[in-house]
Amino acid sequence: MLEEALLSIGLVIVVAKLVEGLLRHFRLNAIVAYTATGILLGPVAGIVEPTGEMQILLGIGIFLFFFLIGLDELDISGFIAAIRGRFFAIAIISVFISLIAALSVTSDLIYDFGLNLTFAGSLALAGILSLTSLGVVAKVLVDEGRLKEPIGIQIFTTALIAELLTLLLVGFTIGDHVHHLSWKSVLILLGKIAGFTVITWVLASRVLPPLIVLLKRFLHVPQLSFGLILGGLFMTVVGAEHMGLHGSLGALLFGAALSKLPYHVRRDIIPGMRSTAEGLFVPLFFASAGLHLSLSFTELPGWTIVALVVIPLVGKFAGAFIGAFVAGLAMPFALATGLMAKGVAEMALLLVLFELDVIGPAVFSLLVLIMLAYILLMPLAIRAVVNRVRPPAQATLPESLPPSLARFALDDITVGDILDRTRTYPDPAMSLRAFADQWIVPHQQDYAVVEKGELYGIVSVSLLRYVPKESWSNTPLRKLARRKTLHVWPDELAEDALQLMTENSLTVMPVRDRESRKFLGVVNIRQILELITQEAVGEY
Repeated sequence: MLEEALLSIGLVIVVAKLVEGLLRHFRLNAIVAYTATGILLGPVAGIVEPTGEMQILLGIGIFLFFFLIGLDELDISGFIAAIRGRFFAIAIISVFISLIAALSVTSDLIYDFGLNLTFAGSLALAGILSLTSLGVVAKVLVDEGRLKEPIGIQIFTTALIAELLTLLLVGFTIGDHVHHLSWKSVLILLGKIAGFTVITWVLASRVLPPLIVLLKRFLHVPQLSFGLILGGLFMTVVGAEHMGLHGSLGALLFGAALSKLPYHVRRDIIPGMRSTAEGLFVPLFFASAGLHLSLSFTELPGWTIVALVVIPLVGKFAGAFIGAFVAGLAMPFALATGLMAKGVAEMALLLVLFELDVIGPAVFSLLVLIMLAYILLMPLAIRAVVNRVRPPAQATLPESLPPSLARFALDDITVGDILDRTRTYPDPAMSLRAFADQWIVPHQQDYAVVEKGELYGIVSVSLLRYVPKESWSNTPLRKLARRKTLHVWPDELAEDALQLMTENSLTVMPVRDRESRKFLGVVNIRQILELITQEAVGEY
């Protein structure tokens, strides 16, 4: 039995990766390749069937998958910062209208389309149909070079808020309570979610990262960070399940809480997590959707099929368009089109609802096909609409840019790409008066001090207040320089440099050659932010 399961799993993974490589030449999404593999090996050829052993791996894959979504896509700090902004209002209006439209199909509140779902199941399915994929949105904008422009920032920010709101809603409506959720139990469940969220957030964001750093100093164990994070993930999933929530919500929150991991810890765990997910769990996970696919959806009433295809689509676009129009944005059509993106989270959640028996094989098969159509067609539509946008003279930007924007805007940009090796620096023998008159510029707090081509230290403007102004002319800069400084290498990612500066409250970061350790220059936090926003700035 085990040998048959291993043979099936191995066959699915090998074929899935080969099909992915083949379809990549046609610029088709990997999820399409994995699902097509499941259809080919399952319903078409009848070679592979879902087994109990495969379901165990699928369960692990679901949790790892949602952990990575939380780690990469959910920006809680950006969400909180946007709560009072107009882009938060756009997202609320978009999600609300889209959810009501989808709920009119998934429930029998207005008309019975024969889905026979509980209210909780109807709400969960409506939430999935209302989701926006931030990953798809970001990829399209990056590929088109629009992420750093006002329209790209608008779409990205609104998609981030909308995705988080909808994911939390779906997470609220799935789990052990899905079959018996009543209005009376809602407050108790909300309390559980709030308590679980606070505990998970504190442990994952405040306790675990410094604990990992401390243990790494004393325990020289290979892949220690990876093991601790993976173990913490599984324990969080179990905790969520014991609270009556689905483990995917726990994995999502755990990943979001760890999104601000120190860059060196992130560097240790992310490659391993991605290799494990993309090489094993994700192909198997989405291939299983194809294995369960059937033509049973053709037995659904014609009105039901049309309603599930058309009404959520129209509701999603209308909600985003109305939200952008009410907020007074100049490009509501482009923003509404951007929020139509669907991706892997929707497929994953559909599989969760199917495994929980919330939806049957007919509805599952139909919706998987609809999501595949979204994955194939919506990037093309978003690309076409965004490329026709002519931004107005006064473009509206969010009140604060989401930090996660940097992960996409700085993709594959290294420190060496933005390093200016011709820049000059103040000498440690220079007086504080000369330094203040000649070097200090707005919005920069830290300055590299260089002596004969070698870094002497870092001077922070805030330290000048501790020296009486009458002594500035007689006090050399070396008196205030911090000799022990952090540094980065030219081949490190600019995103890592930005995170390191943020963690240590620095506005500049020295750069050294990896082999010779020679000082090459500094990168400034404004240089990196300029890459994200493309705003015109002066000399540093």
